[in-house]
Amino acid sequence: MRKVLYIVLLLLGLVSCRETIVSNDPTLKLRFSHDVVLFDTVFTSMGSSTKRVMVYNPNENALCIEQVSMRDGKYFHINLDGENNLDELRNITLRGGDSLFLFVRVCIDPLNENSPVLIEDNIAFCVNGNMQNINLQAYGQNVEKIRSDSGLVVYQHLTLTNDKPYLFYDTIAIAGNLTIQAGTTIYMHAGAMIYAFGNVTAEGTQDTPIIFRGDRTDMLFDSVPYRMASGQWNGIYLIHDKRIEKQPKYQLNFVNILSGSIGLYANSEETDTAYCPQLTLQNSRIHNHSIYGLVLQNVNAEVVNCEISNCASYCVYLAGGNHQFVHNTIAAYYGYPYTNLNIHQNIVPEDVAAVYINNLSKNMAKTNSSFCNCIITGARPNNLVVATPFNEYYTGDFIGNYLRADSLQLPKARNNTYASKSDTTVFRNIYYLYEKYHYYDFQLDSLSPARGVADSAITVSKETFTIDRIGQKRKAKPDAGCYEYISL
Repeated sequence: MRKVLYIVLLLLGLVSCRETIVSNDPTLKLRFSHDVVLFDTVFTSMGSSTKRVMVYNPNENALCIEQVSMRDGKYFHINLDGENNLDELRNITLRGGDSLFLFVRVCIDPLNENSPVLIEDNIAFCVNGNMQNINLQAYGQNVEKIRSDSGLVVYQHLTLTNDKPYLFYDTIAIAGNLTIQAGTTIYMHAGAMIYAFGNVTAEGTQDTPIIFRGDRTDMLFDSVPYRMASGQWNGIYLIHDKRIEKQPKYQLNFVNILSGSIGLYANSEETDTAYCPQLTLQNSRIHNHSIYGLVLQNVNAEVVNCEISNCASYCVYLAGGNHQFVHNTIAAYYGYPYTNLNIHQNIVPEDVAAVYINNLSKNMAKTNSSFCNCIITGARPNNLVVATPFNEYYTGDFIGNYLRADSLQLPKARNNTYASKSDTTVFRNIYYLYEKYHYYDFQLDSLSPARGVADSAITVSKETFTIDRIGQKRKAKPDAGCYEYISL
């Protein structure tokens, strides 16, 4: 037994010696977990998140890292195995089979231009006379930061231009008119929200949409951008205050509201639909919210060519007002088991319909909601609820829709297509598969049962209905939803 133990210890000693023998063989090299470290948009005057790179010695013998240097060292900052002073990073012995932690972060000074600027640098490792490089890249972006020590910033009126993005840290309240130019991007910090009490005009275009999103531009996981995580900011609230505006108008066109807690919440105390605020929402996307997507209470609305998708509670909640929804895609596939990675910050989705129409409250204006040529579907069997005291008296139209829902027993529901239990081919992709970089894609699949089922008379009744959300002209037999099918 002692002899066996002696042999084992001898072998371990030999291996250990080999690991600590420093080789000067110029063919031996280090290996890095990443040869390129890429930071997405980094706001000027603000530090980035820290990224980690593993430095491996895959060889049997030890190597001496004679020097670690950087080409510039102005914007990027490194820490190798606890040391961040480049002058001290010399003659580092890395045993065979061992590794070191390298941490990298970036802080960029304000730039002379407002468009994103590529910043690059290299980390060079000198081993046995050979130089091995890790390339560092970041896009620096000037931003207009809006914040307050009190947590509240109040404007009488506010106009947001597209000169450079905005970064909202706190609650922004606009007592008067809010105007947003096409191509404007608004980054929202955790907990930030917007309250608009007057008229709102946000006119984007197909090529230059207006974007609301969280301010995290780094990665949640190696292959998952943080922008895919919901609940990153609070939401946009349109509040009717008659002292400020008797009957406000909200005009939003080509506006993308992404990954907050609530997308768009419009509320009024007015119970007479003749005096309720008017929302026009077109060609927009409200996606990936940890509570609601679109909430309208005592608000009249026309919603056309919009995608409202993936909310943990209702994608659309309507209570009070006249609402016309035409050619919209409302899809509720939020979270597990429809993704193989939790990108929703442990939020459990409610078992609720994608669309809920509340015509029961006596304290609200009468609810009259119509859905024509829309897709309303999702993970649960019934994705449309019309809560009304007497179905036979409900006056809303439901025509030419594709519905994963119970058959509507309403007087003005006709020519709708209902999903079968096995129908999973409506869209290109209803899962998030991070290994294949597949994100949710609610454009129509080639086998989609929503193709050609829309009511053509409704489509041609108004010019804005004849073009889909991404600029495609609708066919003679149009598809339901906001996307007309196009082949890949």
